[in-house]
Amino acid sequence: MNAAVRHPPIVESPRGCASLLWRSEADTEQFAQRLANCPALLNSFVQLHGDLGAGKTTLVRHLLHALGLTGRIKSPTYTVVEPYELPDLAIWHFDFYRFSDPREWEDAGFRDIFASAGLKVAEWPERAAASLPRADLEIHIAVSADETRQVTLVAHTDSGRAMQQATCP
Repeated sequence: MNAAVRHPPIVESPRGCASLLWRSEADTEQFAQRLANCPALLNSFVQLHGDLGAGKTTLVRHLLHALGLTGRIKSPTYTVVEPYELPDLAIWHFDFYRFSDPREWEDAGFRDIFASAGLKVAEWPERAAASLPRADLEIHIAVSADETRQVTLVAHTDSGRAMQQATCP
């Protein structure tokens, strides 16, 4: 009997959908609705990756509306973070695109925000990678030549795996 037979694999394939295709903004909205319906989302950290124009902010807007927020949802590109409150849920939408100094993290109190309960969604997390905790779920959005979006989901925790599974069409 060889070692591969005696020992279970260390790395397993993720459960649920790992790759999706969004053909339109309606697909983005449907994904956001499925994600909003997953209880694990309510106390999680979700990272959004993708080039400018990939649809990260559009996804966040659909997600926050699906969670029950009404009115305008602003992009935090210049403010770095936009907080939102629902009766039983605190939400923080981060955009680290202009993040340039790790000291901004401490000065802004982000460590306290990430230690608290609620939903944290971050665009451009690679710009603050050294300061951020591990994400429950990463959503990678790539725009194809035909303007469709190839979406890859990477779960790092049980909550992330629950969200990944909940977003399967």
